[in-house]
Amino acid sequence: MTDLIIRSSLLDAAAQPLLEGLVSEYDGRYGAASRPGGARSEILRYPSEAFSPPLGDFLLLQRDGETIAGGAFMSHDAETAELKRIWTRPDLRRQGLAKRIVLELEESAAELGYTRAYLTTGFRQPEASALYLLLGYRPLFDTAVDLTLYRSLPFEKHIGAKAGQPGTSTVYPPTGSFEEATARVAALKAQQEAKILARLASFGITAAA
Repeated sequence: MTDLIIRSSLLDAAAQPLLEGLVSEYDGRYGAASRPGGARSEILRYPSEAFSPPLGDFLLLQRDGETIAGGAFMSHDAETAELKRIWTRPDLRRQGLAKRIVLELEESAAELGYTRAYLTTGFRQPEASALYLLLGYRPLFDTAVDLTLYRSLPFEKHIGAKAGQPGTSTVYPPTGSFEEATARVAALKAQQEAKILARLASFGITAAA
């Protein structure tokens, strides 16, 4: 049995198990109608170049040539890389594969000069939140309240030249309802997307219309 981490892209055939796995999982947990176009549209919203050096990376863990885990990151700014697309094949979970992918992504991001890793996970993915807490990520939300009052759960961690330093980002207060949380997440995502697209454009990368 041989495990190998390779650089890839969501457009590669080798990444299709990850893509289909994420679509099935997200639509299954949150409903295909929870976002326009379902999970597939969300996963493919940015061009593949956003997840390639010098701005990002896309890694797959293969076992004897078969994709069993993977993940990626993209650029928010010169300091912050956002981890995305973290996935492990369901029958191989609880074996440390996602942890290995996240650590590999952090190392790759640090090599590209990033000093802060940022990510979000959903309120119906407690195992993902547990993983990020285990790896030293700081929750930017109140862990003691009903998580539906956030819907999307943000985390941060310093890496590379700032590894070990405490995070300083503001912790979001809970909203008053799930509907308010949904509206806030949509507004925050729109703000972040505008910044991300501007950063991509500065490197000559344009998103598909």
